[in-house]
Amino acid sequence: MQPFSAILFDLDGTLVDTAPDLAFALTRLMEQEGLEALPYDMIRPVASHGSAGLLGLGFDISTNHDDYPSLQQRFLQLYQDNIARETCLFEGMEEVLTALEQAEITWGIITNKPAFLTDPLVDKLNLTHRAACVVSADTTPHSKPHPAPMLHACKVINLSPKQCIYIGDAARDIEAGKNAHMRTVAALYGYLSEQDRPEKWHADASINHPRDILQWI
Repeated sequence: MQPFSAILFDLDGTLVDTAPDLAFALTRLMEQEGLEALPYDMIRPVASHGSAGLLGLGFDISTNHDDYPSLQQRFLQLYQDNIARETCLFEGMEEVLTALEQAEITWGIITNKPAFLTDPLVDKLNLTHRAACVVSADTTPHSKPHPAPMLHACKVINLSPKQCIYIGDAARDIEAGKNAHMRTVAALYGYLSEQDRPEKWHADASINHPRDILQWI
């Protein structure tokens, strides 16, 4: 990587492994509805796609279905009540964040998770005062892949997009970074499904493990 001043991370599937708690909430909701739980390996790849993706997987419904609003509300409450039950930084990520801080390289978070879930999770993981910015889905009028969250983060950290690298595990992450003229990195250790084709996202680089970031520092 060329010299850079900041690394900005997607949250779910890139910085933090939230899949266990998202799967827990979905499983509990399905059990409440009398449905058989799905294997964790089926749920994990969908974890980056939020409640719409998870409810679509568990209940085979779209956001237009009559039952979707009530199911979503119950799912989000279950998730909120168990938001840091097993969630943790990906293995090696604490080492990366410490190295960034020691090198005085800014790091922050840009996620499509709404703030009412993002803020308590980041706080429980003791990252609130470490991250230079935390941009959630509703921080700006548009969420990723729109460049608005990316540009807002740049404004908060007082850096230009060209000084930033954005790391994410979904096509919309790479698209958002490119739309904002940031350099982009695909996190291949994240929540990728068999249908995902990260080589077609045209990221500037890809990593197989968080510790790969250490090579740039």
